[in-house]
Amino acid sequence: MKIENSVAIVTGGASGLGEATVRRLIAGSGKAAIFDLNEARGQALAKELGPNAIFAKVDVADEASAEAGLAATRDAFGGLNACINCAGIPGRIGRIVGKSGPMALADFKRAIDVNLVGTFNICRLAAAEMLKNQPDPETGERGVIVNTSSLAGIEGQMGQIPYAASKAGVIGMMLPMVRDLSQFGVRVNTIAPGLFETPMGAGAPPELKEKLISTLEFPKRMGAPAEYAALVVHLIENSYINGELIRIDAGTRAPPR
Repeated sequence: MKIENSVAIVTGGASGLGEATVRRLIAGSGKAAIFDLNEARGQALAKELGPNAIFAKVDVADEASAEAGLAATRDAFGGLNACINCAGIPGRIGRIVGKSGPMALADFKRAIDVNLVGTFNICRLAAAEMLKNQPDPETGERGVIVNTSSLAGIEGQMGQIPYAASKAGVIGMMLPMVRDLSQFGVRVNTIAPGLFETPMGAGAPPELKEKLISTLEFPKRMGAPAEYAALVVHLIENSYINGELIRIDAGTRAPPR
């Protein structure tokens, strides 16, 4: 699928990996709907990028909010070709049982609700919109979905149970989603980023970041959001990649803690 003239929604699109993806899509002459809860950042980004970008305040885990975002995208651009899910929260850090007792169930549910349920919610609505498209005459495609998991979804560390479980769920639902949608010409792939220079990663204490960077193979630095965005664009444009989990993590394997 060509980026030029395509319409994409990007959840979490006002910052971090999502913002970099929006910028890359617009630079490639695509159109992007920025779904985010941060209205100030989202509106400012859409204004900066011009008429090919819009902002919709969307809570990905809320059905009505997501439906309104899709409606705004249709109204602005007439349809949908790609969906990139970057919205997520880090979840509570803590062991399943700590000094004060077992982890609060609400903390676990919150990570699942935003990171997993939210991703599924957007996927199902986006896929329904894509099925309205006519197949591309060259590739037969109707749409592309790119979801964001995490290294934690494969190799979760101590204290990461809520986040790791939510991101593992994103990986787990990919293949059934591929099998549901392939007959209609909709591809689904998943990216598992490692340590990236995003608002979520930047909030970690410097000593923790130094420790994490030391575990990387090469290059020994945090990833740039633009590198994630470049991978998203490749997954959209390469019509033969379907049902793949792709790590982007400098060759690291997460230590237990």
